[in-house]
Amino acid sequence: MSTETIFYIIIAGVISIALAVFMYGYKSKQKGSLRWVFGILRFITLFSILLLIINPKFKSETYTIEKPKLPVIIDNSASIGELGQKENVSQLLQKLKDNDKLNDKFDVSYYSFGSDFKENDSLSFEEKNTNISKALSSVNELFKNQTAPTILITDGNQTLGNDYEFSSATFKNQIYPVILGDSIKYTDLKIEQLNTNRYAFLKNQFPVEVILNYSGTNPVNSEFVVSQGASIAYRANVSFSENESSKTLNFTLPANSVGLQKYTAQILPLLDEKNKTNNSKQFAVEVIDQATNVLVVSKITHPDLGALKKAITTNEQRTVSFKKPSEAVTTLNDYQLVILYQPDRSFASVFTEIEKLNKNTWIISGLQTDWYFLNASQDNFIKEASNQSEDIQAELNSNYGTFAVEDIGFNNFPPLYTEFGSLTISVPNEVMLEQTVNGIANGNPLLATMEINGKRDAIWDGEGFWRWRARSFVETESFQGFDDFIGNLVQYLASNKRRSRLEVSSETFYYNNSPIKISAQYFDKNYVFDNRASLNITVKNSETEKQTVFPMLLRNNYYEVDLNSLPAGEYNFTVSAAKEAVSSSGNFTILDFNVEQQFLNADVAKLRRVAQKTNGNAYFATQSESLIKSLIENTNFQNIERSEQKVVPLIDWKYLLALIILALAAEWFIRKYNGLI
Repeated sequence: MSTETIFYIIIAGVISIALAVFMYGYKSKQKGSLRWVFGILRFITLFSILLLIINPKFKSETYTIEKPKLPVIIDNSASIGELGQKENVSQLLQKLKDNDKLNDKFDVSYYSFGSDFKENDSLSFEEKNTNISKALSSVNELFKNQTAPTILITDGNQTLGNDYEFSSATFKNQIYPVILGDSIKYTDLKIEQLNTNRYAFLKNQFPVEVILNYSGTNPVNSEFVVSQGASIAYRANVSFSENESSKTLNFTLPANSVGLQKYTAQILPLLDEKNKTNNSKQFAVEVIDQATNVLVVSKITHPDLGALKKAITTNEQRTVSFKKPSEAVTTLNDYQLVILYQPDRSFASVFTEIEKLNKNTWIISGLQTDWYFLNASQDNFIKEASNQSEDIQAELNSNYGTFAVEDIGFNNFPPLYTEFGSLTISVPNEVMLEQTVNGIANGNPLLATMEINGKRDAIWDGEGFWRWRARSFVETESFQGFDDFIGNLVQYLASNKRRSRLEVSSETFYYNNSPIKISAQYFDKNYVFDNRASLNITVKNSETEKQTVFPMLLRNNYYEVDLNSLPAGEYNFTVSAAKEAVSSSGNFTILDFNVEQQFLNADVAKLRRVAQKTNGNAYFATQSESLIKSLIENTNFQNIERSEQKVVPLIDWKYLLALIILALAAEWFIRKYNGLI
């Protein structure tokens, strides 16, 4: 309380006393003790009212005891069951929950992880992937700036994400791994990794790379075989020893038939192998008889062109060729899509030939675009040239309905560079990305698509999108988001397929340890995306004839369904709209591959290194009592007393108001009792 406030309170006291004395000591009609009673009550009333007007503030301090946190994160993946560790996990969790000393000392919380990290409610041990790195990063963020030693219950075998050993280097608290499984090394042959293209072209050869691993001490011989149905497509003899425990095979297979071609790769097991599941792996290749050929016509060299090529050729069905305007004229008919990068007057013959052949185009403009030429060379759009540059950013139009577009973070991407001026599109179009300057839309499209009499075109007004691809990788550690965005745009522009009211997008095959998703777009009779529709997908197993219906959920401007609950097999599906005679059918195959079945034992060495790096200790599941005792006796984990100081104004003190009411009520009753009212 400040000196000034204390001075005001003293003055309030003096004034209250003076008024009380004046009213009941100087000219009062009451005699005797009543004068004192009324004087005191009036002083209390006046002084309390003046205190409320001054409203002094008081500091109050409260103390709380905070226990150290003890997050327990549990591996919920299928490998725990494969190693026979379910019972050990249940017993360990029960011991942690039943130990009173541990729960008195720590605030214990339980989480589980597989592909994702979540608060634990129940354990199924059916997760198809293990991401230990994500679990540790989530705990590190969740208990930031808190004392939180972490119990990590796992076999240490990770199938997804960054290497958790390096992620743990930034962990702020001790990690206590509880190792599920043993350290015994069994004799084992396995297919560590198999790499191949998703697509191949008819009558071509497609490459296959296989990495084979051996665990054991004695020299062994085996045979690697790739079969398609009953026929052998490839075979090779392989030998291993303790010093030569890994081999990489590179070979090619012929693509002789159109459609989905399924293969089984197998390394013949040894007689004493314990785990034979990891000796074989299924893979598939879709053989197509024609590629989508894309031509990029550019007079200049620019990083955007490299980003375009990388994004487009991520899908093996597409090829990209680069040519200068003078070279492109005679070969335009060999391509389904022509991308014109920053055209100027040297593109005159190219535009003439495109109009003659009615080719689909994608025009990308920038600071080196000749807008006077471009405005005169086509009738779809026009821009007021100013010869001044402008930095712009992008915002996704959520109502864009030509095809499904996912927001990959356009708002956060670096700015593009374009020529200042108003861009007007004079034909029917849909704007996918809108230009913004400092977060405010300027009314110009950045990317728009148009379709006239079966011919599809697009205008992209801005250069420098190679930075978008780089930023996408920085934020997601993958180029996939940006590459899929460009790929979907190219797929739409390169096709002359007549538009349907129900567009369904799916793959021909999936691996059952990866996301199995099918998306669809539904349009009304005016071909405007309808977000009020009710779409269902009926999936039928070709072998068992079992039929299942799933609802499709709305995601921005498309509908989507997750089919990861389906077992491996061949399926037919039909997407239909309720109350409308509109449907679309297709088929897909789910290939069986359970990466969680590939392990024979725990990764003991790595878990011990993680514990050592974070000043923790590693324990086996049978050493749970030692773990609990160590945590209880560790003096580094102590309760923390926290103080909280609050500044409370007197006007919030309800007792003072009650005192005023009580004083006034008492004076009134005394006056009434003595007949003074």
